[in-house]
Amino acid sequence: MTTETWQLSEAELLADAADVSHTIQLLEARRIALVADIDTRVSREKLGFPGPAGWLTSTTLLTPSKANKIVALARGLKNFPDIADAVNTGVMSVDHAALILTFAETPPKLLPRAGQDIARKAMITAATGPGARTDKIREAITKLKDTYGSDKPPPEDTDRNELFASKTLNGRLVAKMDFDAITGEKLLTALSPLTEPRPAADGTPDERSPARRRADAFGHILDRYLASSDRPTEGGERPHINLHIRLQDLQSLSGQNSDDITDDETTRAATELDSNLVDPVDIDTTAETNNEAGSVTADRGAYRDLFGDGTTVGWLPWMGPLSRNTSRQLACDCLLTAIVMDENGNPLNLARTARTVTAKQKRALTARDHGCAFPGCGKPAAWTEGHHIWHWTDGGPTDMDNLVLLCGFHHRLIHHSDWEVFIGTDQHPWFVPPATVDPYRQPRQSHARAGPHIA
Repeated sequence: MTTETWQLSEAELLADAADVSHTIQLLEARRIALVADIDTRVSREKLGFPGPAGWLTSTTLLTPSKANKIVALARGLKNFPDIADAVNTGVMSVDHAALILTFAETPPKLLPRAGQDIARKAMITAATGPGARTDKIREAITKLKDTYGSDKPPPEDTDRNELFASKTLNGRLVAKMDFDAITGEKLLTALSPLTEPRPAADGTPDERSPARRRADAFGHILDRYLASSDRPTEGGERPHINLHIRLQDLQSLSGQNSDDITDDETTRAATELDSNLVDPVDIDTTAETNNEAGSVTADRGAYRDLFGDGTTVGWLPWMGPLSRNTSRQLACDCLLTAIVMDENGNPLNLARTARTVTAKQKRALTARDHGCAFPGCGKPAAWTEGHHIWHWTDGGPTDMDNLVLLCGFHHRLIHHSDWEVFIGTDQHPWFVPPATVDPYRQPRQSHARAGPHIA
């Protein structure tokens, strides 16, 4: 029986905390070893994903970035047993191992092999034990890269170019850029005329900071690019911002009349579903489910009372929920296309008979599925394609009740494995795993609708 922490002496508190920390290190090493075997021994059909990272994210509390780091370690440590030994014995943190492994896998171009081994062993020594400091390891890596990285001066080395962009928990986008001199010059030249302070009409000075002015200028450049006709297509359309919002909310926000909204033959919904469509499988999609004993079951009605109806805010395919005020701003200057939805957030049947999914059907599917619908995936809609649940070659129509958005991997998985998908009575996709994944073959909700509902 575990002793309550308040019953421990000062010495016992310190000793137990140190012991638990060491145990966590050993458990992390064990998880990396397990993931390494999962990667090589478990079929992708059983995983349901292209690799272990997606499976980890969908079945554990790990974030995608943490899951990807674990998989990278699982694959890379096989080639560097000295780093693996330090991790497995619990004398090196996983974060330090990842840092050294990245250096070992992509050493500076001009650093000889003997030098690579010496440098790696020195870093392992520096990263061992409680006295290890990340900044010292990074400093050594930076010095080696600067000395042996390239025969080109750093400002001209395009191999160093990087751009990272990640969505934060509060719905913002954080970017980090590292460019060569020419690319940097292009960026600063483009920003320069747009970053000048702009006083107000009454002469009040521009209160924006230089960083804010640069950010505003960058947004202006993106506006110009997206408004131009000379840009590549994606999914058959030129890139553009899509905002999904309910008609009544849009009207209340902008005072827009429904007659102002584009409503042609490809976007008008039938008042009744086509009788020739595939009959939806009867499943109770309103019942509350507990994934684990003792888990908290959300009272969706109570949450709606607290948060309001979750569909009243806008939604962006890449960034997710959008506030009413920003939705109002976008609604002031845009081309509106009506996609009629039912009470479950499902676009009503567009009644199309072509073999391929039309652009307007893709928009409707995006409004319903938000991206790849496979449970745990959720890749952006721009990276998906419409899958016929009842295959076209077997007589299946290209209609909303017979379509689901899937990324390339999950499209192939559905076609070439025992995974199945159907449209439930809620008019949303449900997925049935093979018996090798779930012996009971319990249907799973699509990615956009899975998990606890807050609003």
